[in-house]
Amino acid sequence: MALVPPDKEYFSIGEASRLTQIRPYVLRYWESEFHLLRPSRRESGQRKFSRKDIETILKIKDLLYVKRYTISGAKKTLLDDRRAKPEQLKIELAENGAAVELLKETRETLEGLLKILR
Repeated sequence: MALVPPDKEYFSIGEASRLTQIRPYVLRYWESEFHLLRPSRRESGQRKFSRKDIETILKIKDLLYVKRYTISGAKKTLLDDRRAKPEQLKIELAENGAAVELLKETRETLEGLLKILR
C-alpha cells in the first residue's frame, strides 16, 4: 500500500496514479463506474483527488485485483460497507456510556429549545 504524504490534502490524477499504482486511464474509468469515487474538479477541469478518494481507490484495487471481485461485486461490497457504517457507530457509542449520556443531554437541550421556538 502506498504512503500518502501527510502535508497534502489533494492530489492530481498523476499523483493519485503513482500513490495507488493504478494507471490514470483506469482511474478515469473507475470514476465512471464507482459512484463513491467522485474527485472534485479545479476551475480548469482537472481532477483533485482527496485523501478519502485515495482510500477508496485502494479499496477498489484490493477488491478487484486481490480478492478478484467483478466490478458489480465490488460496487455492491462498497455500498454494503458504506451502509454498515452507522451500525458500527452505534456499537462504539453503546460501549462508551459517558458519550451516550452526553448525547442524551444534548438531545434534551435541543428538544427544549425547539419547544421554546415553537
